[in-house]
Amino acid sequence: MIKTLIAADRSERERFRIPRSVQQSIPIQKIYRDGIWQTGGKFSRTWRFADINYALASHEDQRDMFTAYCGALNSLPTDATTKITINNRRLNGADFQRSVLMRERGDSLDSYRREYNRVLTDKAAESNDLIQDKYITVSVARKNMDEARTFFHRVDADLSKNFGRLESGAKALDNQDRLRIFHDFFRPGEEEHFRFDLSDAMKKGHDFRDYICPDGLCFKADHFEMGGKVGRVLFLRDYASYIKDEMISKLSDFPRNLMLSIDILPIPTDEAIREVQSRILGIEADARWQQRQNSRNNFTASIPYELEQLRAETKEFLDDLSTRDQRMIFANVTIVHMADTLEQLNTDTETLQAIGLEQACQFSVLRYQQEDGLNTALPYGLRRIKTTRTLTTESTAVLMPFRVQEIQDAGGIYYGVNAVSKNLLICNRKKLLNPHGFVLGVSGSGKSFSMKEAITFIALSTNDDIIMIDAEREYGELTRALQGAVLEISPSSPHHINPLDINRGYGAGENPVAMKSELMMSICEQQMGVGQLGAFHKSIIDRQYLSRLHQERRRRQDSDSPGLAQRGQAAAGA
Repeated sequence: MIKTLIAADRSERERFRIPRSVQQSIPIQKIYRDGIWQTGGKFSRTWRFADINYALASHEDQRDMFTAYCGALNSLPTDATTKITINNRRLNGADFQRSVLMRERGDSLDSYRREYNRVLTDKAAESNDLIQDKYITVSVARKNMDEARTFFHRVDADLSKNFGRLESGAKALDNQDRLRIFHDFFRPGEEEHFRFDLSDAMKKGHDFRDYICPDGLCFKADHFEMGGKVGRVLFLRDYASYIKDEMISKLSDFPRNLMLSIDILPIPTDEAIREVQSRILGIEADARWQQRQNSRNNFTASIPYELEQLRAETKEFLDDLSTRDQRMIFANVTIVHMADTLEQLNTDTETLQAIGLEQACQFSVLRYQQEDGLNTALPYGLRRIKTTRTLTTESTAVLMPFRVQEIQDAGGIYYGVNAVSKNLLICNRKKLLNPHGFVLGVSGSGKSFSMKEAITFIALSTNDDIIMIDAEREYGELTRALQGAVLEISPSSPHHINPLDINRGYGAGENPVAMKSELMMSICEQQMGVGQLGAFHKSIIDRQYLSRLHQERRRRQDSDSPGLAQRGQAAAGA
């Protein structure tokens, strides 16, 4: 038996106590200010990582992402259990109204804002209306909090580096964000009511579990009741010999509130090699015994095909560990999904099982283990069910948690619908590292309409200044409708541009006359043609510009002199 697996199972053992309240059924003993929790006899911490555009990438890019994800799995600590969780939750109406819809301002443009909100509400009704969060939870058995804090500090650096290579990143969650995950799961529809302050709770003597626990929790043989909802936990019983990397994305795309967790227990390479070598010796012993029987003309004891296949697969497994930089990993997959009624729950269970059968994988219902399954599926950091399967790094990486990147920024504007997830694309370009953008496309593809739509949304939702250079004269009516100013530049228009004008501060500390003279030379050169402007012409431009400048200065002095004389006489009379 592998010592690492024995130690991991031993750390999961906990004295059973009958819970006297819903709060006691939540297996969290202590929480610390830095986001580390004590669950059972272990310490755990959770990180949030962002999704990447794996489904939209080319085959070569997908292979690079897959290799980088394999490297991230190989870097996981071997003395700890890692849980990767995909959390599907419905977009709350209050959050949608607060972060996406426009607020009315009491001006004449409110009618446009109401129309914008109506369009977004209709688009949201047509979409999946799902938000998908991804977490990674690491749990480890340590003697005290100081050792656990040192361990998680090292893990935080490793996760940030390895997930940074995937352009995903890993951000450690504090108590506020981590408790919110369980509050939103236990109390669906009350997401906006979550409030928690650790210092205030300690002063009042409140239990932190009071802020996240459901109204009631009752476990049945094959499902559980939680408040006014029902739920069920499934586990992956049988793996296919070949699994596609889209299985997890298909399961997590199911339009219900669910959590899918992948528990990963890496084994040290030396220990894994010794275990596989001992297996090979056992297979070879059986094969040699049957070969001796054949040498004695006892052909009834021929080597079965299953034994030959097992020997070949075990040798291939050993080769992966020793030469292909693979690790032995014990993994299990659990899913908890919620529904309003038991009939709907049964239908959803059959659908999830059908999705698994499409990939030649069998999902089964946990019988009389729904509580242990729930504690395993939720990101506590626990592994209470023993359904582990032996995999390599690449086999575990096939359970790919990445799919497509969602863009739903608070305070952003609507840019369209995600082609893969069918969710709204709400982007706030001010939060990007480079907020600049270009609109490219063939004629008739809708470039002008997209720009008019974006300009309208920005004008209605922000106080930004919008300047349009409209050579085709197609934005005038839009500007007037948004109460903007239209300046027409033409020989017959009342608006003109004076290239000779010099405003206060022109030149930013340099000689403004010299800079304006250079500008005029460049304008004349463009009109006459490149290379046609010689030294003789440049001298004429300099003399003419300086002469006009001196004339304008004398004119202003003459216009100001009567006023100065009148003020001097008034002062003398006083």
